[in-house]
Amino acid sequence: MKLNIPNLLTLLRMGMIPLFIIALLNGEAGKALFVFVVAGLTDALDGFLARVFEQASALGAYLDPIADKLLLTSAYIMLSIPNANPDLLPIPIWVTVLVLTRDFLILVIALVLSLALGVSQFPPTRISKVNTVAQVVAIVLVLLTGLYEQMVGPATICIYLVAGLTVLSGCDYIYRANHMASAPPEEPS
Repeated sequence: MKLNIPNLLTLLRMGMIPLFIIALLNGEAGKALFVFVVAGLTDALDGFLARVFEQASALGAYLDPIADKLLLTSAYIMLSIPNANPDLLPIPIWVTVLVLTRDFLILVIALVLSLALGVSQFPPTRISKVNTVAQVVAIVLVLLTGLYEQMVGPATICIYLVAGLTVLSGCDYIYRANHMASAPPEEPS
């Protein structure tokens, strides 16, 4: 198995997660924000390079969403630990539980659909993509509260938006899975 540049960028993003966590543990919101933004840029860059230079691979198809989920999960957990980051607006634990539960639910649904129905693809929905963007923006805004006190209001609004979108997205996945499971099987040709 040969690693290409997009896959190496994805692995780099995974390697940045400990740096992000260490910056948060040290109370360095600016450094944590920098690492988070650079990780986001590597995500955009690896996708761009994979498309433009036709370097998409099966490995990348698995690694990229794993790297994204690891980074977001780490951020939500770290930013919701009570008193761990006293200079930052904390993400309420219940919001983090919603985010993690939705991700676990999607994983279970995809696994069941794959094993029971042979569904090989369970792509994200529009609401799921909007939810992911809102999750990323919420993390950035929360990190900015450690640098600019006036970001508390926008960060709070975005956190509650994430909660609502997470519930909607989870319900959407359940609806889609139910629809797929109740659809009549296709006749082999």
